[in-house]
Amino acid sequence: MEARGYRWDSAAHNASHTYLLPALFEILDGVRGPRRCFDLGCGNGSVARAVSARGWRVSGVDPSDEGIARAKEAYPELDLHQAEASPVLAERFGTFPVVYSLEVIEHVYAPRIFARTLAALTAPGGVAIVSTPYHGYWKNLALALTGKMDAHFTALWDHGHIKFWSFATLGALLREVGFGQIEFRRVGRIPPLAKSMIAVARRR
Repeated sequence: MEARGYRWDSAAHNASHTYLLPALFEILDGVRGPRRCFDLGCGNGSVARAVSARGWRVSGVDPSDEGIARAKEAYPELDLHQAEASPVLAERFGTFPVVYSLEVIEHVYAPRIFARTLAALTAPGGVAIVSTPYHGYWKNLALALTGKMDAHFTALWDHGHIKFWSFATLGALLREVGFGQIEFRRVGRIPPLAKSMIAVARRR
């Protein structure tokens, strides 16, 4: 999570949360056991606040000084901190039954460090939830045919998307660091043109 320069204008939700949060809540509602979770890449804290409001005790980190400043100003009751992704975070915070990370991994320069951090923070038998923009054949074809590739790949966005994941590549990364039973959901629009995909993986 090296994108320290990512800008946050407020502590409010963004447009992607309209389809990500209902899916996240549905997954969380199916988790049994202690209602503790970790937000890896918590940004401005808006998702952590929404999860906390549903009865979860949330901790989290983000590399953005600005994001954490927004979070602490708006949600001082939350346990959110400025920090880079690193497996040593587990020594500081412990492990959690659930670790989630929404729309973060596409911004990460070193995805294996991010994935090892995700694994270190997830307790054995726990669940990791990772969302990222969806890429698949029909969506990519539609983008090409409509001339929207440049807008989608955000080349001119400082600290924007630098990795573009598929079911195959994200699944391979999660299995590499010790996750199994990986299931994918597509959210936003109809499935072939989904805006995002969500991986739900069990820590072995």
